[in-house]
Amino acid sequence: MLATLKSATLQGIDAELVHVEVNTNEAGELKLIVVGLPDTAVKESLDRVLSALGNSGFKKPFTRTTINLAPGDLRKEGPLYDLPIALGLLASMRGKDNNKSLRPDAPLDDYLIAGELSLSGATRPIRGALAIARLAKRLGKRGVLLPPQNAPEAALVDGIAVYAVDSLDRAFRFLNGDAHLTPAPPPGAAPRYDDAIGDFSEIKGQHALRRAVEVAIAGSHNLLMIGPPGSGKSMVAKRIPTIMPDPTLDESLEILGIHSAAGQTISGATPFGRRPVRSPHHTISDVGLLGGGAIPGPGEISLAHHGILFLDELPEFKRSALEVMRQPLEDATVTISRSAGKVTLPCSFVLIAAMNPCPCGYLGDPKHECRCAPAQIQRYRSRISGPLLDRIDIHIEAPALSISELRNEAPGEPSSAIRTRVQAARDRQLARFKGSPATTNARMTHAQIRKHCAIDSALGDLLQHAMEQLSLSARAYDRILKVSRTIADLAGSAHIASEHLLEAIQYRSLDRNVFY
Repeated sequence: MLATLKSATLQGIDAELVHVEVNTNEAGELKLIVVGLPDTAVKESLDRVLSALGNSGFKKPFTRTTINLAPGDLRKEGPLYDLPIALGLLASMRGKDNNKSLRPDAPLDDYLIAGELSLSGATRPIRGALAIARLAKRLGKRGVLLPPQNAPEAALVDGIAVYAVDSLDRAFRFLNGDAHLTPAPPPGAAPRYDDAIGDFSEIKGQHALRRAVEVAIAGSHNLLMIGPPGSGKSMVAKRIPTIMPDPTLDESLEILGIHSAAGQTISGATPFGRRPVRSPHHTISDVGLLGGGAIPGPGEISLAHHGILFLDELPEFKRSALEVMRQPLEDATVTISRSAGKVTLPCSFVLIAAMNPCPCGYLGDPKHECRCAPAQIQRYRSRISGPLLDRIDIHIEAPALSISELRNEAPGEPSSAIRTRVQAARDRQLARFKGSPATTNARMTHAQIRKHCAIDSALGDLLQHAMEQLSLSARAYDRILKVSRTIADLAGSAHIASEHLLEAIQYRSLDRNVFY
């Protein structure tokens, strides 16, 4: 007898519909066959399913059975088909010598079903639950059946009922109408940040660096910190989450969708309502940073979507890994092509990078002697290409602190005060770009730059002179205007003034002096 259920497969961060067709009572001895481009994990599901059926009190099929995962040209991966396959077997064995089977009127077509099964019949979490719930809503389904660990994130999708089934038996009884389940509620937003992160008030000195970080976060501008070891670059970077504005609901769902597809939500590593902060090690591969794999999935730049990507010791990263970020930094999306398919992933993140001025770190330090030869310094700096530097809006020096600054007991400005100004600047940008794909100054198009970053002839002459003196590129011209607009927003000014433009130019002064 033929039974059909609905499930899904992940393609990047989106879900595609999969029909799980189970046909029993075929001629021949007992044998279960899975077709439809299954990967190894899907093929292994048969052993898990048979054990789960037996340990849950159900009889196993006793004839040849074919399980088809359609469409057949779409590769299926992962153990999420265990639960729908098991339920499909129970539905297909109606009328057999089996006192427990799904009724003919069981509403199998009303739900998308996904979940891994243990040998005991209990369900285990899967990747991509949020995408599956979104697909169910798009298809007009009544709801989704998912493991309890996945239900809260899927419940964030408005207008779709999410039922948490902790076992094969519970799912069976629910579909048969013998058990009542209440739709899972969505989770509450997580606290903004843990006390272990710290506060900006703990940072001694570095007023210019603190100001540059505030401007960068207010307008989502990329930032490069250059300074000797111990100057506080990493300390500042770790406290950036404390001044970041809360994500909107749409942004939170995008963040959670990406992390769900990568399996990050299963361990609770991605709380709802918090912007991500990713800090990969410098040994990361191109694929780990950009994304990919046999079946394309998100990398670090996509996991940092609507958040921060912190690259400490920037020149220590592989040149090839840094260069693959050039296009994503410009377009806020990355397209990955593999034999299994092509996916486009969002990656609108703020790049925060830190580096030493030379291999030993003490070039220009008045208290330490630099031991690096000029050729070593040149090789070290040349690891960062000019085109990549052009895409970093703000370059700021972080000089070594004096003993008197370290001994100063007076606390600095707290994160809460900085965050208030950042949030006010972001609110101005949201109002300015309402109805546009851009939400921050860093994402302005050329047309928006001409409209919102207009400057008079005197300021134009000033900018032209600076561009010529610093030998900056045309890309740097636009980025100076974007940063100027953010500085004006922080000051509550409707127009860009000379002080705003001069501060923005100052953040590009290291472009050529340090690296060339």
